[in-house]
Parts: sequence; structure tokens; C-alpha cells
Amino acid sequence: MEKFHIVRLGCPKNDADMDIFRGIMENKGYIYSEDPKSADTIFIDTCGFIESAKKESIDTIFDYNSLKEENPDLKIIPIGCLIERYYDDFKEELKEVDGLYGVIPPAVIANNFEKGNYYLQLETPYDTYNCDFRHVPDTNYAYIKIADGCNRNCNFCSIPYFKGKPASREIEDIVNEAKFLVDNGIKEIILVSQDNTLYGADLYRKQSLPELLNKINQIEGDFWVRVMYLHPDFINDEIINAIHNNEKVLNYFDIPVQNGSDNVLKLMGRVRMKDKIKEIVKKAKANGSAVRTTILLGFPGETDQDFKETMDFIDEIEFDRLGVFSFSPEEGTPAFDFDYEVDEGTKDQRVDALLELQKAISEDIMEKYIGKTLDVLVEEYSDGVYIGRSFLDAPEIDGNVFFKTDKKVDLGSFVKIKITNSLDYDLEGELL
Repeated sequence: MEKFHIVRLGCPKNDADMDIFRGIMENKGYIYSEDPKSADTIFIDTCGFIESAKKESIDTIFDYNSLKEENPDLKIIPIGCLIERYYDDFKEELKEVDGLYGVIPPAVIANNFEKGNYYLQLETPYDTYNCDFRHVPDTNYAYIKIADGCNRNCNFCSIPYFKGKPASREIEDIVNEAKFLVDNGIKEIILVSQDNTLYGADLYRKQSLPELLNKINQIEGDFWVRVMYLHPDFINDEIINAIHNNEKVLNYFDIPVQNGSDNVLKLMGRVRMKDKIKEIVKKAKANGSAVRTTILLGFPGETDQDFKETMDFIDEIEFDRLGVFSFSPEEGTPAFDFDYEVDEGTKDQRVDALLELQKAISEDIMEKYIGKTLDVLVEEYSDGVYIGRSFLDAPEIDGNVFFKTDKKVDLGSFVKIKITNSLDYDLEGELL
């Protein structure tokens, strides 16, 4: 049977898609090859969000295409967001590849590939996929995509233009996927979509994330649930309470506020201004929860005063975790044509200044955990040190907890760690 390999680029939502896709392909009898050189087909799951991601995707396509020098029969098929966004251009100009699939549900891609149809674009919206089969990742965590698409009107974001309107999955299907993963050893379920706060609004005519969390919380087993991507314009008390009150749901909020200046928030097309955002974050933090955010700096029209307001905003709120990006003009978005562009040097200075502030904030927050006991998911062992994550730490983007012990600790197990030392973004402790 044919062998295939998957190259994963972009966000965790792509990981969720590709786990589904791999499971479907393997169920059809295709064999997954960890080594791309031994594959008959290489699928490259691309990202088309910002300029750097687009460049990485294109470079990767050409890098893997060079394998055809040794294997002329190798098929290279890019798929995903970048392909959907520029489908006609790629089909006309990218003659080196053997197929193109846009933002298509994994089962639709697999079925078309099986039939020899290697080109397909999202010309009309598909129903969002169900999870009949999926691959279980070799990590202790797994992403579940609960919906796809976005109808927000943020002036800087291109996603709604190639993803389409939100399409939520059935609660029962998501719960079944979570149960399957837990039964197969996954210890942390991470719920992702473009905007988890609007989950179910299209399908059930109401924001249904609380109901979904209640259902997942009832699954038997020793596992965590982490919720990402909570848009500040639509997070409400019901969502906050569902995260606070469900035992298996981590007290962790990922709320990308984007900026701390009302002027810039208005230019971005956001609805809630900073005072309302402060109220939301205060409610989220009420029981000791961690709050992560993302800040976008250098948006057209952002003045020195606007940046100062953002710095003051961050200094006041003290987010537990923070990511920062500089504005990248994306063609097809309203902001692409905005005047008063901020120069790259100023963007870099602002990013550096905010990161320095956040480092100081994080140092203070981490220090407060000294003497406390945290539940930790153990994931690695290296050079005599165990490495894990607490409720504070989403994989790959946040911190870690380090500890040493003479006892053998199983990777993938939960342990209690008394924190004895703090670093900039990480913690150290001892096994209890």
C-alpha cells in the first residue's frame, strides 16, 4: 500500500486537522512514513496567516519538492490555509507540485486523494467534519478542534476571508473524540478553534462552550482540559464559571486582547474597550486562575501615547503569560490600506520594551508560587531532571516545572510538586 508523510506547519488547529487526516488515511490502508524520503506522497499542511508564515510554507514546499531528484514518482501536495487563500495563483504558477487542497475537511481530502482527485478548493462551505478516526499523538496532550471559521471583523486579520463563517461540531462528536483520546493515554485535552467563545452559536443558536465543558468533565479518567482562544469581545460569565467550576478544566484563560489603547482597539475593529477587558480579566483571575494574552503592536495609527497606554494596561493587569507580535499588513484586509504606518524600527523597539516589562511581571508572579504545591504533568526526563507542566503552562508557548528525584517517575503521570524556586517564566520544585 502507498506510504504518506505529513509536514505540519502553522497553529495547533492544523495539528488537530492532521491527526484526524492521518487516522482516516491509515484506516483506508495507507501507511504513515516517519521518514519523508520513503513516502510516496508528502502532504504539506500550510499556514497563510501572516507574511512570515507564508514564506515558511512556500520555502518548505520547495525544500520537499527537491526530494523528487531522488524519487521522480514522489507526489508533493500542499494543503490548508495558504493554498485556500491563493488557490488560483498556485494552480497557475506552482507547476512543481502534484496537487492542491484548500481548507477542506480531512475526510474530504482523503476521499478525493483515494479517487485520484488531487485538486480541490473550498468553493462552497463543507459541513465541519466528524471524528470517526484519528491518530493519537505521541505527546501527552492532544488538540481537539471544536469549530472552524470566524465571522469577526478584526481589521488586521485575513482568516475570515479564506476560512469562512464559523461551523461548530456536534457536542456528542467532540465528547466521543475526547473519550477516545483519554482511553488511549492522553492526559491533556486542548480545545481550539478560531474563537472558542462562539462555539455552538451556529449549530445550537447559543454560546455552547459551557455545555461542552460540562460534558467533557463527565468523562471518566485522569486528565485535564485546557481551553484556548477566548475572544475578549464575547467571553461571558457563563464561560468563566464553566472553566472555574468544572474539576477537570484547568483554571487557565487564553484571552487575546491585542492592545491596551482604546484608540487602537477601535482602529482594529474590536468591540470591547480596555475598561471592560479589565473587568473580564479580573473575573477570570478571581479564584487564582492564570490568564494568558496576545498583544499586537505597531498597528497603523498607533502613537507613542497609545503604546504607553498599552504598557500601563499590561503593568496594571499583570497577565500570567503573554505573547507579543508586531503588525504585518495582510492583503485583502482593511488594515492593509490604512495610513500612518508605524516603521519597523519603532515596532521592534515597542516589542522589546513590552517583553522586558512582561519578563519583570512574570518574575514577580512566578516568585509567588514558592512554597505552594502544584499538580504537574510529567512529560520529559533529561540529564537527571524531570520536566513537566502545571495549569499555568500550555505546551510550547508557556513555561515548565523542573524537579529532581531519586524515585522513578513515569512520563505522562500527574505528580504533586512543592515549588522551591522561581525563574523568569519557569518553576523548580521537589516531588512530594
